[in-house]
Amino acid sequence: MDDTLARRRVPARAKAEQRIRDILRISREVFSELGYERTTTTEIAQRLGISEGTIFTYFHSKRELCARVIQDWYDEIIAAIENGMPRGQSTRAQLEFFIHTHLRLFLIQGTGLCALVLSEGRAKGQGLGEVFLPLQRRYTAPLMDLLARAREAGEIRADLPLSLLRSAILGPMEHVLWDAVVGGRPVDIEKTAQHLVALLWPALLPPDLEVAALKRFYGEVGVALRRVEEGK
Repeated sequence: MDDTLARRRVPARAKAEQRIRDILRISREVFSELGYERTTTTEIAQRLGISEGTIFTYFHSKRELCARVIQDWYDEIIAAIENGMPRGQSTRAQLEFFIHTHLRLFLIQGTGLCALVLSEGRAKGQGLGEVFLPLQRRYTAPLMDLLARAREAGEIRADLPLSLLRSAILGPMEHVLWDAVVGGRPVDIEKTAQHLVALLWPALLPPDLEVAALKRFYGEVGVALRRVEEGK
């Protein structure tokens, strides 16, 4: 009898897990298209061809469903960054990978989910704020690890808190995403990532390295000028 019940439970559990995956897949589409406020569980159920009550069998509310959609999306982005970080390359190359991957994955399905995260998902009225705090910590962990390793190696400045350096990197990226979401501006992800690194990297360098670089530059200019004079 026990074996029979066990055999019955396995297909039932597999069916339930597939149902949850289907609900989350369609919910991601609907939240992306309509945003939080305009999305209804009725719309999601209709697209799936199931009853609205079936959704509430697995999720207690639209808020809980939206939170799970956001969490799953962040999990995918976090995994891509953690698994893809090219640790054998230079700090600058790793920073460019982080920025490029961030922009690419936030815009990979259009601006819908990005808008949900940047605006509606963070609105206090939705009650989703507590969802973001642990996700943001996990999401920024690879960047913080990169900055910590670079600081330990003396490659970036040590006179400012790592949290401030992290914000200095994430801030411009968020503005780029806002332009895409609100202004509808197309984003050349490859070039934008390169431009952001070109902008940010000098600000991350230790002041003494920057001074040393300037001294080298002026020295090279002086040598070049002397050669020109000697050649006259």
